[in-house]
Amino acid sequence: MAAKQGERTRRRLSTEERREQLLAVGARLFSESPYDDVWIERVAEIAGVSRGLLYHYFPTKRDFFAAVVERESARMLRMTAAVPGIPVREQLAAGLDTFLEYVEAHAHGYRAFHRADAAGDQAVRKVYQRSLAAQERQILAALAADPEFGAVFGARPDTELAVRGWLAFTTAVCLEWLRGSELSREQVRDLCARALLGVIAP
Repeated sequence: MAAKQGERTRRRLSTEERREQLLAVGARLFSESPYDDVWIERVAEIAGVSRGLLYHYFPTKRDFFAAVVERESARMLRMTAAVPGIPVREQLAAGLDTFLEYVEAHAHGYRAFHRADAAGDQAVRKVYQRSLAAQERQILAALAADPEFGAVFGARPDTELAVRGWLAFTTAVCLEWLRGSELSREQVRDLCARALLGVIAP
């Protein structure tokens, strides 16, 4: 009797809540296994929905993966957002620590994301470009508001290009690190921090 009452009182998820649930399951599976080893059926099974319902939200596995990456990219931006009033130099190491911890924990998904972009997958490429632009804007805004860098920010037309190049550099370093580099996370963090400060120093 209690079980039946529980079934009747169980709240039905809204469309947005169901979508979020599916993406959360996908984020976990793509972080644990290579892209080709993640099966849509398994995602549906864990979420307790039919395969057809999952395809209703995401027409293809690649669309699902792109949506997972977009969700995770937005989460990473929130996690590494600059704190107003604190110098960029002080925040850089902490922000990179958070980023590298995430990359290490989601190594499979991170590699798959960049492989798909390099292969020209349009669904992932759009997510990649939006994510890159958002990261770039976030860094540029932090630099512009910083007392050390803000004073010369407007006089440096190369700053935007330098930040874009640094993001590409950081991606290359992370991918090499995940391949089995002997560098520790702290060493990778310091390398990336020095690289950014080197190209934007007044």
